[in-house]
Order: sequence, then C-alpha cells, then structure tokens
Amino acid sequence: MKLHNQLLIALVAGFAAGTVAHAYGDVGAVQVLGNDILRPIGQIFLRTIFMIVVPMVFSALVIGVYELGQTHGLGGVAARTLGFTLILSTASVTLGVLMVNLLRPGDGLDLGSEAAASAAVQTLQTNAAAAKPLSDILIELIPRNPLDSAVRALDGEMLAFMVFAVIFGVAVSRARSADGERNILVRVLEQVFDACMRIVGFAMRLAPIAGFAIVFNTARTFGTDVFASLLLYVITVVAALLLQQFVVYSAVLWGFARRSPLTFFRECREVYLYAFSTASSNATLPLALEVAEQKLRLSPRISRFVLTVGSTANQNGTALFEGVTVLFLAQVYGLDLTLGEQVRVMLMSIVAGVGTAGVPGGSLPMVMIVAQSVGVPAEGMALILGVDRFLDMCRTAVNVSGDLVIAALVNGSAAPRTEPA
Repeated sequence: MKLHNQLLIALVAGFAAGTVAHAYGDVGAVQVLGNDILRPIGQIFLRTIFMIVVPMVFSALVIGVYELGQTHGLGGVAARTLGFTLILSTASVTLGVLMVNLLRPGDGLDLGSEAAASAAVQTLQTNAAAAKPLSDILIELIPRNPLDSAVRALDGEMLAFMVFAVIFGVAVSRARSADGERNILVRVLEQVFDACMRIVGFAMRLAPIAGFAIVFNTARTFGTDVFASLLLYVITVVAALLLQQFVVYSAVLWGFARRSPLTFFRECREVYLYAFSTASSNATLPLALEVAEQKLRLSPRISRFVLTVGSTANQNGTALFEGVTVLFLAQVYGLDLTLGEQVRVMLMSIVAGVGTAGVPGGSLPMVMIVAQSVGVPAEGMALILGVDRFLDMCRTAVNVSGDLVIAALVNGSAAPRTEPA
C-alpha cells in the first residue's frame, strides 16, 4: 500500500480512536496508551525530522543560491518568488475576510466562561507584548552570530538563519575553484543534503504509525465537544482554506504554470497529509523537497530555494486564518469594524503570515497582535484555543501547498525547465 493511503488510514483511525478515548480520559489504560506509548512514538518521529531541518535548510539554500548565482538567475527567482507570495497571500486574506463577512460566525455567540482569561491567554499576551518593532525586526534579519541563530532556528530564528545562508550562498557563488570544477564546499553540502534526505526516508517508514499517534493524542486531549459552540467559525475557516486550495491555487497553476491542478494535487497528497498530521511547515519541508524534485519534476535549484524560504516566509493559510479570526472576535464583541480597519487587518495579516514560526501554534501571538491593533480584547483568544490545533493542521496543509504552488509557478516562468539531477 502506498504511503499516502497508509497515512490517510492512520489519520482517520487516529482521530476516531482519539475521540472515543476522550470520553474515557480518566481511565488509567487510556492515559498509559496516550502518554506512555503513543506520545513517545509521535515525538521521536517529529524530533527525527526536526533534527535535520537546520543542516538541510542551510545546505539546500546555499546549493540553490550557488546554482542560481552561476547562471545569474538569483535575482529573477527571488523577485518572482516574492511577487507570487504577495499575490497568493493577498488572495487568501481577501478570501477569508469575504467569508467571515458573509457568514458572520461571531454574531450572537455567547462568550460564557470560555472567554475568561486563562494561563494560555496570559502566555499569549506576554508573547505578543514581547514582539519587536518593525525596525528591530529588519535589523535582526542579519544575525550577529549565525551559529546562535542556527541553534534557535526552530524557536523563531529561522528567518535570520535563512538570510545568512542566502548571503553565504551568494559569496560562495562568486568564488572560483582553482581547477575550474564545481566548488568543493558545494560538493560537501550536496552530500549533507543527500544525507538529510536519506534520514527523511528512514523516518517516513514510521510516518503512518507516528501520524496515528499524533492525531490520536490530539483528539484524546481536545475531543469534539469544543466544536459545538464554534462550529460556524470552524466552518468559515475551513471553507476559506478549501477555496484557497482548490480554486485560487488551481487557477494560478492552470493560468501561469500550465499544469493540471488535479495532477499536481494528486502528486502532492503525501505532503498534504503529512503537513496536516504534524501541523508544522518546518517538519514537512524535507518531504516537500523530495516530492518537488521527484514527482513534480521541478528544477532542484529553484525548488530548494523557493521551498526553503517559503517554509517560513510564505504562510497563505496562516494569513487567511489570522484575518478570519480577528474579524470573528470583533463580531463576538460587537465591534463594527470600518472598511479601513478591515483593510488594515488584511495588510497586517499578510505581513504577520511572513513572520509566523513554522511550528504548531506559532500563529497565535501574531493573531493577538493584529486583534489588539483594532481594539479586540486579548481575553477573546480563549475562545479559539480549543479548536486551534485542528485549524492549525488545516492551515499548515494550505501553507505547504502554497509553497509547492509557488515553486511550480517560479519554475514554469523560468525557461527552459530543468530536470532534477
């Protein structure tokens, strides 16, 4: 049985079993199964992937920038990547804002005890208050200590680490080997990248079991009860994400990349399922790189650059979620946002999508920052915490899909198409 079928069966089974286990959460056997057996399996699998993200990101970016620099194509690829990212992010946030204004999921919702301040909300408030001004963010894109940024890459320093890798790759591309052959450092990094992909191959053998374990514990912890009061909100977010995935992405794939959307989505289904189960763009990056080169037949020099940068800088699904959530909470509190304020929310959501960490729950502090900018009380965040894990899984799949779509768009606009090495 193919991996995507195994993953799908594992995720459905994990969700069903976890939902049943949620009803028996106090039973010792259920806690032992979830905490002592399945949780270690899921976490060991994720840590196996996370441990190679930093060397893989560095090697992929340096190699991609080196090869683009050799053909003087770096500027064009970077410009097209940025352009397509802004177009798709704008489309996603606009779609989300239209959906939340059409369905109005927050009208008449009783706050009840769910909106009371909690430890989780207070943590989010602390994280949001610690956010740096834009000037500091721009300055810190250039790391003083790249090794320190590498150590903290999975805790929010990934973008600075990527900037260093790009600058380093440009410098390497300007160096010339004495014998005229390929730069020896690039050859070493190619071996590093290949080793990382082999580790991914080993890890993917455990993917169905790990996927079951992760989804089981998610469903066991939260259950489905939290969806009852927020059903329309969940429907609004998921519907907007589905429209972004199957309408917007299909349109640009067909119109700009001249690719069949159905064929494209079918080739990427393993990535989507894996992104859904892990809720992490960073954890999904190794598999996305493999699929882009082996199944989508994208140029490695383009896909490695676009996908690696996109795992942090292109978060279409997250930007959509942030826009919908802020307007939903405004409706809950009876705040009638003007058109100008809604446009402000859209712009801030697009920017916040770029600065969101590619890890589970990484978007919540950003949502609070955007919400507070239009007067939405911080306590309202408690409303969505119960359903955020499920929505995080959904928007991560759209985020990763957006990265692959942009890689295909950039690859399609570069002639001639290069086959993978």
